[in-house]
Amino acid sequence: MTAPRTWRIGRALLLALLAVLLIAFGLLWWLLAGSRARLDGQRQLSGLTASVSIRRDALGTVTVQGKNRADISFALGYVHAQERFFEMDLMRRMAAGELAALVGPAALPADLDHRRQRLRAVAEAALQRLPPAQRHQLARYRDGVNAGLADLRVRPWEYLLLHSKPKPWREQDSLLVIAAMYLNLNGDGRNQRELQLARMRAVLSGSLVDFLLAPDPTWEAPLRGSLSRRPVVPAASVFDLRRQPATRPSPALAAALAPAVDPARPGSNNFAVAGKLTGNGAAMLANDMHLGLRAPNIWFRTRLRYPDPTAPGGQRDVNGVSLPGVPAIVVGSNGQIAWGFTNSYGDWLDWVRVLRDPADPTRYKVPGGWATLQRHVERIQVKGKPDTQLTVEDTRWGPIMAHDTDGTPLALAWIGDRPRAYNLTLMQLERTATVSDALDLGPQLGIPPQNLLVADSAGHIGWTIAGNSIPLRAGFNPLLPADWSHAGTGWEGWATAAQYPRIENPASGRLWTANNRTVDGAALNLLGNGGYDLGARAQQIRDDLQTRDRFSPGNLLDIQLDDRAVLLTRWQRLLQSTLAGTRDPALLQLRQLTAPWRDRAAVSSVDYRLVRAFRSEVIKNALAPFVARVRQRYPHFAWPGQSSAEAAVWMMIRAKPANLLDPKYTDWQAMLIDAARKVADTLGSQPGGLAARRWGEVNRADINHPLARALPPVLARFLDMPDQPLPGDHNMPRVAAPGFGASERLDVSPGHEAQGILEMPGGQSDNPLSPYYGAGQEDWVEGRPTRLLPGKTRHTLTLEPPPPHS
Repeated sequence: MTAPRTWRIGRALLLALLAVLLIAFGLLWWLLAGSRARLDGQRQLSGLTASVSIRRDALGTVTVQGKNRADISFALGYVHAQERFFEMDLMRRMAAGELAALVGPAALPADLDHRRQRLRAVAEAALQRLPPAQRHQLARYRDGVNAGLADLRVRPWEYLLLHSKPKPWREQDSLLVIAAMYLNLNGDGRNQRELQLARMRAVLSGSLVDFLLAPDPTWEAPLRGSLSRRPVVPAASVFDLRRQPATRPSPALAAALAPAVDPARPGSNNFAVAGKLTGNGAAMLANDMHLGLRAPNIWFRTRLRYPDPTAPGGQRDVNGVSLPGVPAIVVGSNGQIAWGFTNSYGDWLDWVRVLRDPADPTRYKVPGGWATLQRHVERIQVKGKPDTQLTVEDTRWGPIMAHDTDGTPLALAWIGDRPRAYNLTLMQLERTATVSDALDLGPQLGIPPQNLLVADSAGHIGWTIAGNSIPLRAGFNPLLPADWSHAGTGWEGWATAAQYPRIENPASGRLWTANNRTVDGAALNLLGNGGYDLGARAQQIRDDLQTRDRFSPGNLLDIQLDDRAVLLTRWQRLLQSTLAGTRDPALLQLRQLTAPWRDRAAVSSVDYRLVRAFRSEVIKNALAPFVARVRQRYPHFAWPGQSSAEAAVWMMIRAKPANLLDPKYTDWQAMLIDAARKVADTLGSQPGGLAARRWGEVNRADINHPLARALPPVLARFLDMPDQPLPGDHNMPRVAAPGFGASERLDVSPGHEAQGILEMPGGQSDNPLSPYYGAGQEDWVEGRPTRLLPGKTRHTLTLEPPPPHS
């Protein structure tokens, strides 16, 4: 074969390959473009009673304007489906235990956990309980979702990648989205924390456990009531590590200790100031909800406008964020009130010991006799695999989910599997005019119990717990598995509105919550303790609020962005004193790098990262012998989640009790030196040594699309948000961790929304070709204020009902 002919063949093959690549790229582009939301034009859709306009600004903020709320629900469903149907589908499937049917075997463990709760059956039962008006709104929203899905030229691109077709939306699916929030905010509905508490108490003395888990009054900032008592260090006569048998080394000990060192927790900040502290006489509210972050964001920037004779000027105008899957504004402002939520961390789950009948294991003991276990066979579809069968044993209290320390079956009593806990009463907040009326509404909301903070245009502020399912307990310790087979033991009903704690117009003109304990006494007994935050974050917000007597929305945003490391200041001093006089070169460098304390979790901060690492190592060193002892009997034990050991560890460091020191150390100074050496060795061995260990090196955005892991890295980068370094951390107002943080930042004075602020990461749309994919991400990273109200209209889509038959 001659060289020219070889060259011609090679050129032809190269051109053919290039053509194939261009065709493939063009096809991919066409498919992606076909699943983009419609932004302009007119569409005629059955189900509408009147015309609805859908306008979008540069950030993709959607303004839905119509003649009535039912048409608004339809149009909002249409928009949610066009922009976010895949994410809505994930939420309903996650709650129902149906993810594996879509994504395959990797989701089966999660499905097995969630299917035991049978939340689809709960949602269907809850749907039957809804008032007719709420069912009507759900039905209109459902129709809008399905119309929006059908109006895409190509099904959402994620289903093309998964070789699947989306299933139509049903009314109960919106309740499953609420169920997904119950799971997210209530420890995945598994109550692992109380299982671990039971294991601790089965091995360690009660007074020792009380000490190790004691709240720290140094950092508490309740809205009402006194501080907790300072913990007392147990004497050697109570517990002495020196007299305990040696424990075997455990390679998983570090992982078991990790929950003791400030793990990410779903939570939030909200705070409010009264009208006497603003320049316009209206009160002002700030809210930032801390959740796992993804692209696109969980929330959707939304404005709803429709006629309402109770609204100023007869036009209801609601601005905030909606949750795709539900026809409601979750947090926002309606011109008369502004409202926001933080997770309450009350105790909404209990373990019940199920005492089987020795003569008939299908029966279990109940007050007055025996009841028969209900058995449900659940078939879980797994993509590409045979169905998995799960048998659920159900009691009157809940499904059997675990076993007690002695092997007794445990049923989980959880408000999230009660149909009464679901409704759409949240929608009424958009038409509520005063703080007092909003607080009255709080105990009726069918949502996970939250701290509801409200500010109104007349200058009032208030707080209560929102959520209609606070159990009334009797006859047992709610932190431990209990026998409910005796009369007068268990959940005896539900709290009435009069029993809910409530604060209106405090004298200081300031309110704040940050997942901390908010009350004491009878109110605390009612709410219980589901793992309150340490309180340092709430205290810092409280103190920030005390530094000013006049506030603007920008001032509230400044507090939300406060990354001062107040909690770590005493740990920096401890590190300095621990290493005073050291001649070890690595430890000397560690001391020098942390001596100029800048007191901030800034991305460039070396001192913050090193002091934070020292605190983590000290906590792990101090708790290791106790965790190891429990793991001797229960190999899967880990420190109870949402249970800070800050108070106990700090007390041990100050008091230096020899009976609580790990015997491998000669004294407490040796333990502290060991913690410092671990920091120097671990971080100092990385490129550039200790001096290069900036906080932003490890604290990065990590905000990704749910399917990015299934794609090659080059394509995943196309979907994921830029992995930028972030300031902030836990235990300060600016909460930030990889893939976790403020899912929105809202600052608004009702009636003055034009000056309001709304920041949001991850963007509005889930289509990477949309102009709204990732919109607002950079502003969120930098903390630059973006307007709450929509800007100049960039796109307008009009939905019309079909013409009447002639």
